[in-house]
Amino acid sequence: MKVSHKSSNGRIEIFAEGETQKDVFRQLSALQEVFEEQKCGVCQGEDLRFVVRTVEDNDFYELHCQTTHFDINPPHTARQCRAKLAFGQHKGKEGTLFPKRKDAEGKYLPNNGWSVWTPKAQS
Repeated sequence: MKVSHKSSNGRIEIFAEGETQKDVFRQLSALQEVFEEQKCGVCQGEDLRFVVRTVEDNDFYELHCQTTHFDINPPHTARQCRAKLAFGQHKGKEGTLFPKRKDAEGKYLPNNGWSVWTPKAQS
């Protein structure tokens, strides 16, 4: 059985194939969890970009918000949100990702896992 599914915003078409409905359902579920994020959890912007960073032979998978906001008060400057949503990699399941929405203790992170890097104060 082959199935195609368009994301609700219409930007991505997802294909799944399996012998049973359960096989296809499992694939669609995993694909939707990663590829159907529609809005930034910080600014609610919809200009999202898939990013893979490599640091010391390790790949880090992230969604970055590219949404630009304009201040309504003078000097009317523009700023980019630059929030990111990090993805983890399942151990033992080759090639599957999941959005990191919980901290190390299993508690949900603010903004549904989206965060903005802020530099630490220098001492």
